[in-house]
Amino acid sequence: MATPDFILALREKIGHDPLWLSGVTAVVVSEDRVLLVKRADSGAWTAITGIIDPGEQPADAAAREVREEAGIEAIPERLALVHVTGPVVYANGDRTQYLDLVFRFRWHSGDPHPADGENTAARWFPLDDLPPMSDDMRDRITIAVSDEPATRFLVSERPGDGHLRVSSSHG
Repeated sequence: MATPDFILALREKIGHDPLWLSGVTAVVVSEDRVLLVKRADSGAWTAITGIIDPGEQPADAAAREVREEAGIEAIPERLALVHVTGPVVYANGDRTQYLDLVFRFRWHSGDPHPADGENTAARWFPLDDLPPMSDDMRDRITIAVSDEPATRFLVSERPGDGHLRVSSSHG
């Protein structure tokens, strides 16, 4: 699916101004492999990402994105990371930034394929032999596939200083 209708409606009102959105990253694992898609817009290999629709539960949004983008069924196992992405500027000038919730998913059924036109490929990669990708995406995958049961949060060292550190929940 391309840009959701609710975002197109907002863009009619705000133009290219920055838009704060909630997003998900679904890291789908099967044994010692991870599912990656090759984005049609940039050619980058990534885990499956998407935007949470208004009123949609985040894990449901991630499962929906997995179905829409790769044509498979997967089951959420845990919330692995909560973080804010850097600012994004799209080719048309739209500016966004995302509160991203990274989930670890377990493959359930289906053979991956580029199902909705957002990607040119969808395939499994061994965890120890990932293709070139951004450090940010590699970090999301590393955190999601770790055996750490706690969710990680990126938090500022001191409010407003811009320096980040990783914190884990203990609850």
